[in-house]
Amino acid sequence: MNYALDTNIIIHYLNSHPSVYSMLRNAIAHGCELVIPKMVDIELRRGFRINQSIKKEASYKILTEDCPVTEMCDRSWEKAIQIYADLYHKRFTVGEMDMLIAAFCLEHDYTLITNNTADFKNIDGLVLEDWTQ
Repeated sequence: MNYALDTNIIIHYLNSHPSVYSMLRNAIAHGCELVIPKMVDIELRRGFRINQSIKKEASYKILTEDCPVTEMCDRSWEKAIQIYADLYHKRFTVGEMDMLIAAFCLEHDYTLITNNTADFKNIDGLVLEDWTQ
């Protein structure tokens, strides 16, 4: 299985949320592909800097050894444009970062691990899992 981790899931992991920690470690142990979209990396690292969370930033860096930060390709940017247009015509909105994360997942066939499923529910074809439950 191929997974992309959303910002809130990584925060739960860093805070030792029992089910998130267990699910993520289990996925790594079973050889699942886990990646962190670059947009998620940016959201996390800016939060660490704002909050001066040196310990969490260090723990996050260790996590990236098992879950590498992955850039968007040109096809993902095009997918993001299409997602925006589709949602616009349906009169739905999504945050810019969430739209980019969704495009990344759709383009690379990743299941998005998030506990903000409401933010992504209107994006056609996006597969979501919530590891907080």
